[in-house]
Amino acid sequence: MTTADLHTLTGAYVLHALAPDERAEFERHLEVCPACAQEVRELAATVGKLGLAVAMTPPPALKQHVLRRIAAERQDPPRIARQGRSGGAHRSRTMSRFALAACLAAAAAFGGVSVWQHQEAQDARQAAQRAQQQADELASVLAAPDARVSSAKLAGGARGTVVVSHSENKAAFLTSGLPKPPQGKVYQLWFADGGKMRSAGLMDPAVTNNAVLMEGPVDAASAMGITVEPAGGSPQPTTDPLALVQFPT
Repeated sequence: MTTADLHTLTGAYVLHALAPDERAEFERHLEVCPACAQEVRELAATVGKLGLAVAMTPPPALKQHVLRRIAAERQDPPRIARQGRSGGAHRSRTMSRFALAACLAAAAAFGGVSVWQHQEAQDARQAAQRAQQQADELASVLAAPDARVSSAKLAGGARGTVVVSHSENKAAFLTSGLPKPPQGKVYQLWFADGGKMRSAGLMDPAVTNNAVLMEGPVDAASAMGITVEPAGGSPQPTTDPLALVQFPT
């Protein structure tokens, strides 16, 4: 391998892409070539900074943008400096640096996309697991041998039905024809424990016919209520209940 060839290996050396014999020869070259040694230090610092960038969450459109740019860019063959020409080694190192920077930028971008995609998939799996668990618990309440049902009329001709299972210590609330809440509002469910109201979760404001598992145990609750609350819910009811449904005995 000629000295001119060795000048072009700084990027491959930093990325650990050299074969063992090439790496050993290049390291011997570094001992006598201050220019290559300086370039290796600069590229190693760049690799470290780009590695930190991988941990950042990229915007959703980044992957498609990079793919479109790759498809539109013409790929040039590598330029090899001729031995003996003045300034050839310097030009080769400059081109190598630009090419490596582009490769590292693309690697960081796709690395970030990979991290983002992995996180999105993990979040989706966790959401699916939570939904499946809630569906299983709802089915257990509805199918429980001691399940008892009580119904009441709600505002606007809607109807609400509560199903209580003391063996499961859970309750489910089913609605039909319930209008969407006002903008910025949400329906909130409550357990009535004597004279106190205990939050039992929020209903999906986009769904008018719903079957939800009320959050928390039934315990000593004797009834349930539904109110209109600000988005995100309230610690205690801020409006009169649309209905107060007594639990069946």
